[in-house]
Amino acid sequence: MEVNTLAKNAEVIAVVNQKGGTGKTTTCENLGIGLAMEGRRVLLADTDPQASLTVSLGNPYPDELSPTLADLLGKVLADKPIAPGEGILHHLEGVDYVPANIALSGLEVSLVNAMSRETILRQYLETVRQDYDFILLDCMPSLGMLTVNALAAADKVLVPVQAAYLPAKGLEQLLETIHKVRRQINPKLKIEGILLTMVDSRTNYSRDIANLIRERYGGKLKVYQTDIPRSVRAEEISAEGKSIFQHDPKGKVAEAYKVLTREVINNAEKRRKHQLEGVR
Repeated sequence: MEVNTLAKNAEVIAVVNQKGGTGKTTTCENLGIGLAMEGRRVLLADTDPQASLTVSLGNPYPDELSPTLADLLGKVLADKPIAPGEGILHHLEGVDYVPANIALSGLEVSLVNAMSRETILRQYLETVRQDYDFILLDCMPSLGMLTVNALAAADKVLVPVQAAYLPAKGLEQLLETIHKVRRQINPKLKIEGILLTMVDSRTNYSRDIANLIRERYGGKLKVYQTDIPRSVRAEEISAEGKSIFQHDPKGKVAEAYKVLTREVINNAEKRRKHQLEGVR
């Protein structure tokens, strides 16, 4: 008899944009903690050598951490066993996370000549996937080998886009890369949604860009109903080591991430229900 494992395996979501400053790390952290607040088991993985997520989760000196994602992926490359829980840290707000540091940059160079180089991260995640409901990958602001690994490992892609002209213009290139990875490496990869970030609803410019993205992409891709507002309070949390829910729980950004969290959960539950019906 076949055992149904669909309900046991985490949904892996890569938070990706090749542009810097679009709110990837803020979204990964706050969506992850939002999911944990809703009772989901969550793992965050920092796949960026700049270690922004690691710092935002309360580690101001990431280069002093060991082991990190670079060590775990190095073990996969060397075909060495990884102990249960190895390299996974716990945050007080209920999420687990795998930290990164500058060593990941050297690991990326090693990937260039590795066999199955695009799937090293996927191979690691397969060892922990059954322990979580969601795994979120915070990606670096480029379309290099680490980002390709994240796309190859993911089920879904969440794309934060700043409501400004240049970030919106770069969206097309990112979507082309996602389609290429889907064709060549990961046929199950789908776009979870486009998330508009740093939206200043007081300005016509910000509203116009948001409307433009919805008009251009809303017909073929999901653009989240929730916009993440621009807020000084949100920009402060990377130095605090805690989420917006702790730093400014009654603010507009915390409310926006709560709504986004519910959207992501509802989407996942619909897909899971559909999958289970397909198995029957």
